[in-house]
Amino acid sequence: MATNKQSSTTSIIIQPSKGWKLIDFKELKEYRDLFYFLILRDIKVLYKQTVLGFIWAVIKPLFSMVVFSVIFGGLAKVPSDGIPYPVFSYSALVPWTYFSSALTGSTSSLIGRASIFTKVYFPRIIIPLTPVMAKLLDFGIALIICFGLMAYYGIVPTVNVVWIPLLICLMVLTSSGIGMWLSALALQYRDIKLGINFVSQLLMYAAPVVWPVSLIAEKFGDKAKLFYGFYPMAGVIEGFRSALLGHNPMPWSLIGMGSITSVLLFITGALYFQRKERIFADVF
Repeated sequence: MATNKQSSTTSIIIQPSKGWKLIDFKELKEYRDLFYFLILRDIKVLYKQTVLGFIWAVIKPLFSMVVFSVIFGGLAKVPSDGIPYPVFSYSALVPWTYFSSALTGSTSSLIGRASIFTKVYFPRIIIPLTPVMAKLLDFGIALIICFGLMAYYGIVPTVNVVWIPLLICLMVLTSSGIGMWLSALALQYRDIKLGINFVSQLLMYAAPVVWPVSLIAEKFGDKAKLFYGFYPMAGVIEGFRSALLGHNPMPWSLIGMGSITSVLLFITGALYFQRKERIFADVF
C-alpha cells in the first residue's frame, strides 16, 4: 500500500508598512550581522589600495587646522579663549570632520546601494546608518592625534573628559537623524546629493569651529547664545573643547538645547525614512 505525502510549505509575504513607524530595533538586531558587514565593507573600500591608509583619517582635519591657524589665527586674529589656535581649531575639527563626512556618506548611501535593496529584503534603514557608524573609526584616529597635539602644547585633559562619550552619542544621533532625512530625500531629488558638500561648508562656518561661542554672547547677549544652542553641533563642538582643553566650564546650556534638537532630528528622520521606504524601489 502506497502512501502519498504532501509537503507543506510556508510562504512569508513582505508588505510595506502603513502609516508612520519608528525604527524596529528588534528587526535591526536580527540583521545585525549584515549591519556589521556593511560597516566593515565601508571601511575596507575607503582605504583599499591606498598608500597612506588610515593616515587619510587625520590628513583632512590636520591640513584644515594648518590653514585655519594661518588665516584665522594669524591674519584675522580670531580670539581663541587663550588657547593656542592650532589646538583650539583642531579640537573642533575632530567632531566636525566626523559630522561632515558622515552626513555626506549617509546622504548618497541609498543611491549608491540601489542594486542591493531593490533585489533582497532587509531593513533599509541600515543603509544610511552604515556610514554614520563607519566614520567613527576615522573619528577615533583623529581624536588620538588631538591628544598628541595637546601634549605638544602642554595641555592636560581635565576630569570633564568623562563627558566625551555623551558628546559622541549626541554627535552620532544628530548625524543619523539628518542622514535619514537627506538620504530619503536625495533618492527623489538628486539635487540634494549634488549640493550636500556646499551645504556642509556653510554649516561649518555657522558652527564654532574657527571662532569661540563666547563671541555670540559678547555681540548679541546670552539669550542669543542660548538659542544658538539649538544648532546641535554647537554644543558638541564647544563641549569637546571644554572637555579636552579645560579652558571653559562645560557648556551644559548649549548641550541641553542641542540634545533636544538631536532627539527631534533622529525621531523625525526615522519616521520620514520609514514613511518613504515603500517607494524606494519604485524611484529606480
